[in-house]
Amino acid sequence: NCAMSWKEDCDSGHLYDATHPEREAEHIRCADLCWMYNNTKPSDLKARETLLRQIFGRLGSNPYVEPTVFFGFGYNVEAGDRFFANNNCVFVDPGKITFGNDVKIGPQCGFYTALHPLDAMLRATGAEIAKPIHVGNNVWFGGGVKVLPGVTIGDNTVIGAGSVVTHDIPANVLAYGNPCKVIRSLAPQE
Repeated sequence: NCAMSWKEDCDSGHLYDATHPEREAEHIRCADLCWMYNNTKPSDLKARETLLRQIFGRLGSNPYVEPTVFFGFGYNVEAGDRFFANNNCVFVDPGKITFGNDVKIGPQCGFYTALHPLDAMLRATGAEIAKPIHVGNNVWFGGGVKVLPGVTIGDNTVIGAGSVVTHDIPANVLAYGNPCKVIRSLAPQE
């Protein structure tokens, strides 16, 4: 049986070596693209969109992302049409992060797929595991929201500012807090 690459281990939900040279090269490639994007003239929308399409694994029509932005790898982030992210958002994406259409993200939000072992000896080896994040259509994140590994958020949901989303949130609800919890259902046309 052949040993899997760090990416195959990561994608299959196994521990992987976060210090692997190939992983680091992919991260540096994305860091360079983020640096170029964050230093692109705000009025040069064509250059900004070209760079975004080099960063994202898939990106729908009419994206708008405010600098500064950080992606770990970029190719693991997929977004549908009319994706919007405000200033200072972070996407830690050794695992897949998927956004549907019409997702709006407030400033200083973070989406984190990487987990580090609780065992100190194992953690010291550079071992990590990643769990994907899935976000449906028409989801709105207030400023400062943090979404943790393995979370799924349903369509039409609003996550209030400052929330730490530690578990799945269903569709059509208002949720907020630390940890984030469902506050109430949202009525149509609300």
